[in-house]
Amino acid sequence: MPTGITSIELSDRERREITGYAAGCARRTLPIFEKERPADARPRNAIDAAHAFADGGRRTAALRQSAWAAYRAAQECVSPAAADAARAASHAAAAAYLHPRASAHQVKHLLGAAAHAARAEELVSEEGRSVVGATLEWARRHAPPAVSAVLGRLPAAPAGGGRVGELIRTLDSALRRR
Repeated sequence: MPTGITSIELSDRERREITGYAAGCARRTLPIFEKERPADARPRNAIDAAHAFADGGRRTAALRQSAWAAYRAAQECVSPAAADAARAASHAAAAAYLHPRASAHQVKHLLGAAAHAARAEELVSEEGRSVVGATLEWARRHAPPAVSAVLGRLPAAPAGGGRVGELIRTLDSALRRR
């Protein structure tokens, strides 16, 4: 990406495809959250709101609020896996608000649901880190063309972010090679 570029093109179609993808990634780990907090519907509501937007719904205050509600649900979890599953749901709803900024930070918004879902699966699997390869491969295979197209307009994922940041960078690299 050339230096000095501060914004990218980002169509509504791309935003919807990315949000649908993020919701699909997050939905995979919803049972991890619901096992710990079966009466808490906030992550499920965020995923449902993300799917509704992806299917042609409007970006509303309720959609944004559902992302924040899932984020708050993550803060109330006891287990790190349930917290990551709720964060995946939060990122899914927030993907509808992806900005057309040419910043590495946007990569975290684009791939955050997939990375948090992968981390949640890693934490509950008896296989630990070895399950991540299969999870990231699923995320790579299910990514719609808009994900790679938009990533191609952004700088690479930023350093830092612990294990989730590492997963974001791994997935970012894989999707840019498609």
